Amino acid sequence: MRNDILNNINNPHELEKLYRGNKSIFKKEFNLVYPEHKEHIGLQYWNERLNYENEIVYFGNRKEIQFVIIIAILAGLIANISNIKGINVERFFSRNAAFIIFPFLSSYFIWKQKVEFKKILFPALAILVSVVYINLLPDSNNSNSIILALIHLPLFLWSLLGYAFLGTHLKDHQKRIDFLKFNGDLVIMCVIMYISGMLFSVITFGLFELIGLKIEQFYVQHIAIWGIAAIPIVATYLIQVNPQLINKVSPIIAKIFTPLVFLNLFIYLIAVIYTGKYPYNDRNLLLVFNVLLIGVLALILFSVAETSKTSKSKFSLVLLFGLSILTIIVNSIALSAITFRIMEWGITPNRIAVLGGNILIFINLVLVSYKLLMTTKGKAGVEVVESSIATFLPIYGIWTALVCFLFPILFHFK
Repeated sequence: MRNDILNNINNPHELEKLYRGNKSIFKKEFNLVYPEHKEHIGLQYWNERLNYENEIVYFGNRKEIQFVIIIAILAGLIANISNIKGINVERFFSRNAAFIIFPFLSSYFIWKQKVEFKKILFPALAILVSVVYINLLPDSNNSNSIILALIHLPLFLWSLLGYAFLGTHLKDHQKRIDFLKFNGDLVIMCVIMYISGMLFSVITFGLFELIGLKIEQFYVQHIAIWGIAAIPIVATYLIQVNPQLINKVSPIIAKIFTPLVFLNLFIYLIAVIYTGKYPYNDRNLLLVFNVLLIGVLALILFSVAETSKTSKSKFSLVLLFGLSILTIIVNSIALSAITFRIMEWGITPNRIAVLGGNILIFINLVLVSYKLLMTTKGKAGVEVVESSIATFLPIYGIWTALVCFLFPILFHFK
């Protein structure tokens, strides 16, 4: 794409054609070309077109707002099922909390991209089957396979959200990276909105308490629940119509936390070796290892996505490579520990789920590390790192589906 831009620098028609062919890649490559050709009037126009940031928050057109309001109300109605008399609130949310968020986010992207009907059938049917299946599973707090299904259900629905986000570009690796970036932006926006909502609620409680009314229980059950359900939808909408709201925050967070996590993980591994406390016989320590592993992997994937969109400084790439190597070491320890536990105490749903997840993460990390090494040596661009990440995303979705739907059956709901 970069060579195509340079070759057609004086051909507006071809530049427009390249842009419409793949807008995200065109913008990324253009931003790498432009600094060396700032004197070119045509490119100055393209720079303003691609990188102009409107400081005014745009709330979209009436049709968009109406659709967002409708799906936000529907999400709130599902959340309010928990208030129906006779409903077990804990059971309802443990099985259905994910359905309050992901199906409606998926519907938003499907609607926004005007996806044709036949491509809507798969996610719609998958969500419908999931609702019925997860709520028909037996009530058993002692069933590891059922607990695993409940844990992996949101991850499966997240993969369906990715399908909806991609729309008609299912094989577009750049679009998959954009999906990762969207998730990072969504988390940041939701955290900001939830904290703001909590502060508003605390002030509301205080004001009513001054006049002798305690409204906490009523407020949470009948008012706050609507906001809790609506915030992910509203946050998604705001990000889509105002990408400049988060564009500058996400890269800063990635740049700050990547070196901090690298240093923390390095010190932690030294401490593990010094204390001799490995997760072979300690189940809780193995759990901490896996939570750490997932968190660091997410940071690496998100940081690579941000690096590809902002700068390609060698320091950032070397730091990510170092972090990936440390994470591979942590993963190797976790893999050896879970293998040891299986050999010592046999197969259980938990151990197989952890083993399968760790193997997938290990393979993904090795691929990402190798591509990062090639990039730091100048033998490849960041695009190959993105490709190794994007290619693996559907595999995680398949694994979550297996754990969610097959494990309870394979292990006889035990």
